Amino acid sequence: MNKPPRKAPPPRFTIVQQRPDRRPLIVSVLVVAWLASLTVAWLGAERRAAPRLPELTAQLDAARVQLDHWRDKAETLEQREATLTRSDQISRVANKQVQSELAEREEEISDLRSNIAFYERLVGATGQAKGLSVHSAQFTPETGGTWRYQIVLTQNLNKGAISRGKLRFNVEGVRDGKLTSIGWNELHQRNDWPAQDYSFRYFQQLGGSVMLPAGFTPQRVRVSLQNGDVAIEQSLGWSHGGTIASL
Repeated sequence: MNKPPRKAPPPRFTIVQQRPDRRPLIVSVLVVAWLASLTVAWLGAERRAAPRLPELTAQLDAARVQLDHWRDKAETLEQREATLTRSDQISRVANKQVQSELAEREEEISDLRSNIAFYERLVGATGQAKGLSVHSAQFTPETGGTWRYQIVLTQNLNKGAISRGKLRFNVEGVRDGKLTSIGWNELHQRNDWPAQDYSFRYFQQLGGSVMLPAGFTPQRVRVSLQNGDVAIEQSLGWSHGGTIASL
């Protein structure tokens, strides 16, 4: 009995024909298509905008020129404003200084006119001839509790002669219910305070500061003038305003 022939075993390796990879080709086609679409869009936009492009460029240049013009004008106006502001400040300061100087000059002129009028009355033909005397005095309170005094001495009896000497004064008043006289040294709060020198032909104003004790109410001032061998004393009343006038 014939045995059927045995089948050959299947081959261990199979030969398969490899197909080419088309993915890079597809990607390249897609990239080319995308670039082509961009090119078409750009060309379309350029065709649409191209007719107005020169006009828009000209308008942009004109706007830049105007912007530069207004920027320069704004800077010029700012500089002008700063200059005018500074000039106004200088003018204000100068005006204040001028006003202050005018006020000082007017005060000086007023004082000079007053002195001239006083001098004319003193030495004029209608003036009464008098020897050395205290014409007037004034005490004005100062900060710190001191009193500023101004005493005017006059003489027109010996015209042309110079009067020289020393001045002292006491202030009489009431302290603790008693009459009290505050001497020259106590008024200056110094021992052996020197007398005040005077030297004038027709009149002289002497000034200084003194201190009145606490609780003291001034009523009169007794001025002593030592002119060589001649001693003159003159008593003057103290008004409530602090002004002293000759009696």
